[in-house]
Amino acid sequence: MTSGTSGTTNIVACLALVFTLFMNSSVANPTRAETDVEQRVSDLLAQMTLAEKIGQMAQVNVGDSYIHDYLAEGVRGGRVGSVLNVVDPDIVNELQRIAVEESRLGIPLLVGRDVIHGFKTVMPIPLGQAATWNPDMVREGAHVAAYEAATTGVNWTFAPMIDISRDPRWGRIAESLGEDPHLASVLGAAMVQGYQGDDLAAIGTIAATAKHFAGYGASESGRDYSTTNIPENELRNVYLPPFRAAIEAGVASLMTSFSDLDGVPATANEFLLRQVLRDEWDFDGLVVSDWDSIRQLQIHGLTANDRESAVEAIRAGVDMEMHGDAYLNHLESLIEDGKIDADFVDQAAGNILRVKFRLGLFERPYTDRAILPPIGSEHALATARRAALQSVVMLTNEHHVLPLDAGSLESIALIGPLADAPYEQLGTWIFDGDPSMSVTPRQAIESLVGDDIEVSYVRAMKTSRTRTTDGFAAAVAAAGDADAVVLFLGEESILSGEAHSRADISLPGAQAELVRQIRATGKPVVAVIQAGRPLTLTNIVDNVDAILFAWHPGTMGGPAIADLLFGIASPSGKLPATFPRMVGQVPIYYNQKNTGKPPTPDTIAHIDDIDPHAPQLSLGMTAFHLDAGYTPLFPFGHGLSYASFEYENLRLSTTELNLGESLTVSVELLNTSPIAAHEVVQLYVRDLVGNVTRPVKELKGFRRIYLEPEERVTVEFELHTDDLAFYGRDMRLITEPGEFHVWVGSSSETDLMTGFRIVGPD
Repeated sequence: MTSGTSGTTNIVACLALVFTLFMNSSVANPTRAETDVEQRVSDLLAQMTLAEKIGQMAQVNVGDSYIHDYLAEGVRGGRVGSVLNVVDPDIVNELQRIAVEESRLGIPLLVGRDVIHGFKTVMPIPLGQAATWNPDMVREGAHVAAYEAATTGVNWTFAPMIDISRDPRWGRIAESLGEDPHLASVLGAAMVQGYQGDDLAAIGTIAATAKHFAGYGASESGRDYSTTNIPENELRNVYLPPFRAAIEAGVASLMTSFSDLDGVPATANEFLLRQVLRDEWDFDGLVVSDWDSIRQLQIHGLTANDRESAVEAIRAGVDMEMHGDAYLNHLESLIEDGKIDADFVDQAAGNILRVKFRLGLFERPYTDRAILPPIGSEHALATARRAALQSVVMLTNEHHVLPLDAGSLESIALIGPLADAPYEQLGTWIFDGDPSMSVTPRQAIESLVGDDIEVSYVRAMKTSRTRTTDGFAAAVAAAGDADAVVLFLGEESILSGEAHSRADISLPGAQAELVRQIRATGKPVVAVIQAGRPLTLTNIVDNVDAILFAWHPGTMGGPAIADLLFGIASPSGKLPATFPRMVGQVPIYYNQKNTGKPPTPDTIAHIDDIDPHAPQLSLGMTAFHLDAGYTPLFPFGHGLSYASFEYENLRLSTTELNLGESLTVSVELLNTSPIAAHEVVQLYVRDLVGNVTRPVKELKGFRRIYLEPEERVTVEFELHTDDLAFYGRDMRLITEPGEFHVWVGSSSETDLMTGFRIVGPD
C-alpha cells in the first residue's frame, strides 16, 4: 500500500458523503403528497379517452439509435405509455418532449431498462451480492446503478429478481438472491431501497420492479420458462415472502413470471395478481408482463388467440404489456362487445399513472445528465470493489496456503481462461456494462506485486468451454517454474442467465483435466472460480489447495481478488445457495423437511461399500443417495476466513414466552487469531411440531460483524413470535405454541444450539 492510500480514502469518503447528501435531496413538492397523487390520478383518468387509457398500458421496445416515425406517431397519439431499451439521453428527451408537448394530455413516458447489477459500473451478479450477506452493500450497489442509469433518461428498472432459487441448473439463479426466503427478503428490500431511495421523485432514483411473480425459480429441472408446480402452502411459505418484503419496502412495480403455476400461467393468474397481490397485500403499484408474455398465453395452450390472451391478462390484473400488442389491438373492441368491463382498463391505467406521478415525471420529464454524478465515478468504483471483496467465498484452504506470502514468493503463475477476461467477469445481464472499465485479476495482481514477484500468464484454454488440451503444455511449464499457481476457472458469462440453463453444472470443457495436470507439478495450487451459479466441484476439490469462489465479480473484481489472494483483506463471503456434490442431488437446500425417515451417518452407505447380495433393509431405509449420501459439498451459509472465530455462551433472555412477545438471543463471538476480519453470524430456528411439517432449520437473522485480532463481542438478535409465523393447512398466517430449537453459528451446519417454548392461551 502506498503512502497516498489514506488521502485517497479520505477523498473517496468525502465524495461518498457529498453524493449521499445530493442523492437524498428531493425535488418533491407538496403537490405530490400521496393524498394528492390519488386526486391527480382520478382527475387525469376523467379526461382520458378509452384509447388513451389503453395506450398507457402499452410498452414499446425502441432499441435503435433513432426514433421511427411510427413510434413518434404512437407517442404523439397517446398510444404508448412506456418505452424500453433506449439509453441515449437525447432520444429519451425527444420522446419525452413529444409525449409532454405534442400529445393531447401531455403524459410523460416510463423508460424501462434491465439495470440488474449495475449500469456502466457493474457490481457482482446478484447471487454474488447475496454472498455478501450485507444489505447496506446491496443497497449502495443499487443506488450507484440507479444514478448511472438515470443519466441516460432511464427511470424504471426490472430488478430485483427475488425468485427463490433452489436449482443451480437454472441459468437465472445468477440473477437471484439465493435459496432462502429470509435472506432474499432482506436483500431484495435493500435493493429496492437502493434503486428508489427515500423519495421516488428525487433526482437519480429509478422505479424498481420485483420479479418474477411468482414461483419462476421452481422451473422443472432448472429449464428456463418451464412448468412450475408449487403447492399453495409451499408458495406462501417459501416463494412469496420476498415479494411481500419488497412491497413493504415500497417497490413501485411487479413483473409476472413467464412460467405457469399449477397449470395457470402467471400472466393470467388471478389468484396471484388479484387475490394475493391486491386484496391481501394492498399493492397499488403497477404490474407489467414479462417480454411478450401476454401473447404467449396462446403458446402455453391457455388461449386460442391474442384476443383471448388479452382477456385473460386484463382480468388477472396485468396493467402493462411489455413488447406486445394484444392490449392495443383488442381491449377496446372487447369492451365494446361486453367481453370485459371498462373498469379493468381504468384500474390498470390508474396504476400506471400513479407510478408516473410518484416518480415526479409530470414535473421533471427531461434528463439533465450534468446534475448527476459522472458514470464510473470514484464512489461507483469503490462501491463495486467493496461489493466484489465481500462477495468472494473461500470454500477451502488446506494447510493455510492462503493468503499467499508475497515476501517469500519469487514467482507466480496465473493460468486459465478467466484470469484476464474483462468482459466475462461482468457476468450476465450487463447490456450497458463497459468492459473497458474492468480491472482483471491479472492486471490487479501485476499492479499489486510490481517488480517484487515475477508473474507469468498462460491462458491455456481459448474459452471456458474449450475441450482440447493444446495449450496445457505451456501452462504446465509455467506452473513448474513458479513458486505458486493461481488457476482462474469457471464459466463464461454467456453460460448463465436467461435461457442459459445447464444439465451438467461441473466446470465446462477440459478445465478439470487442466487442474489435474497442474496439480502434478507439485506446486501449491489455488483455484479462483468465476461462475454464475453453484457448481459441482467434486472432481477438482481434492486437486487444489484452496478455492476462492468469486461468482462473476463485476468491474472491480480483479482488485478484490488480488487483495484476498495476498491477505490485504480476509475473505468474508458466505454461500447464499447450497453446493451439491453432484447434479443428481439437485434440488438440495438447507431448509428441507425432515421426512419420516431422515438419514443419519449410521443409516447410509456408499454404493461401493455395499456387500454383494446384501438384504434390502440393510441400510436403514432412510432418505439419501447411494452414490452421494445426503450432505452437500458445501452448505448454505458456508464461507471460510483467514481469521478464526469461536462461538461461546449461547443464551436466551427467556426460555418461555407468550404469543406476541420477544426474546433476545445472544452469543459471544471471539476472534482467536491475529487477523482482523468480518464474520457473518447466522441465526437459525426450528419449529419442532406444526400443523404442517416445518423445515429442519430456517434462517431468521444474520449480522455481519468486524472484529479486531483477539476481540470478543456479544452479538444479539431480537426474535419475536411473529418471526416464527407460517402458513398452516388453512393458508392463514399463524404462530403456534410449542417447542423451538435455536442455533447460532458460521453456517447452516452449526451445532451450537439451545431451545425455548412458546406458551399459548389457556
